[in-house]
Amino acid sequence: MKSSFTKTRIAGRVLQGLVITSLAFAGHAMAHEKGDIVVRGGFTNVSPNDDASNILAGGADLGVSLTVDSNTQIGLNFAYFVTNNINIEVLAATPFTHDVNFSVADPLGTGTKLGEVSHLPPSVTANYYFFDASSAFQPYVGAGLNFTIFFDEEFTSSNANAGLSDLDLDNSFGFTAQLGADYKIDDTWHLNASVRWIDIDTEANFKVGEAAGEVSDIQIDPAVFTVSLGYTF
Repeated sequence: MKSSFTKTRIAGRVLQGLVITSLAFAGHAMAHEKGDIVVRGGFTNVSPNDDASNILAGGADLGVSLTVDSNTQIGLNFAYFVTNNINIEVLAATPFTHDVNFSVADPLGTGTKLGEVSHLPPSVTANYYFFDASSAFQPYVGAGLNFTIFFDEEFTSSNANAGLSDLDLDNSFGFTAQLGADYKIDDTWHLNASVRWIDIDTEANFKVGEAAGEVSDIQIDPAVFTVSLGYTF
């Protein structure tokens, strides 16, 4: 009986030692470290929280503003850990293309869709990780700067036939903030999810025949959702 009890105690201590050792090893394997380079690829959705002033055409207020649809593209980001807890991250993606719509139905008799616009919103963010080195779940918070480049702005064919032309949106420079988390699969691979807010404000200029038209204040300010798979070098 005593022998059985002793063996049980020994087995328990061995098991305890193995658990402690495995946790120590897991902490070393799972934690990001200074000098790590992280590359991620997945899907990014840009969901505008749009607010725009009314459309002015030939000096007249049409009493109509704009709305911008969501769009999902392939998202890429790259990060470098300057310390064990802080990285500098660059967000990139394939170009996003959004439908631009009238805020009310058919104000010009050309349908609700005004046109399309494409953009790239590269962002640089500094992130701080609140991870427990022994945990696979590693949340972080970040803030940084964004530069949004608009291109390929065009009216629908029906609006172009109605006399609208030369649509142009100004590029935007603003702040960005994010919350995210890595879930470590092993010391090389991890899953990542994040949500960002990006300050994107722009102005639209166009022509109605030969007269100038504009929307002087378009606050797109999107929520940006990303789900990706990451690799650590």
